Amino acid sequence: MIGFKLSDTKRLFFDRPKVMAATDKAERAALSKMGAFVRRRAQTSIRPRKEPSRPGEPPHGHGEQLLRRNIYFVYEPRRRSVVIGPIRLNKVGTAPEALEHGGLSRVGGRQPRIVRIDARPYMGPAMIAEQAKAAPLWRNAVR
Repeated sequence: MIGFKLSDTKRLFFDRPKVMAATDKAERAALSKMGAFVRRRAQTSIRPRKEPSRPGEPPHGHGEQLLRRNIYFVYEPRRRSVVIGPIRLNKVGTAPEALEHGGLSRVGGRQPRIVRIDARPYMGPAMIAEQAKAAPLWRNAVR
């Protein structure tokens, strides 16, 4: 999980003046494209289904598809890199992190309960699948 709220994350989008001033055009283009590739791969791996996915497979999207719609990528200024993942939402809580790595998450509305979720990775496999596209993006970026 990115660990930011949407209001905090927006200031780190690639089209913001602060980000544009901190990076050169080629670096910004390469990082932004890589973020977009991984984000799209992660989103498409979350398919709409009524039943839950099996452990080890990407999670299925249910109802509003909150997880799928709230995956973003932002510039990380200290490391001069891109951070890709779901933003923190009150409705979802720690579920995105528990889905990726496995663990505990709170579920339910008025009477929530804690449940153990087996890992259903979606961000890690998306990054691995898109790694081959990284080198060509940087080919002409450094002169």
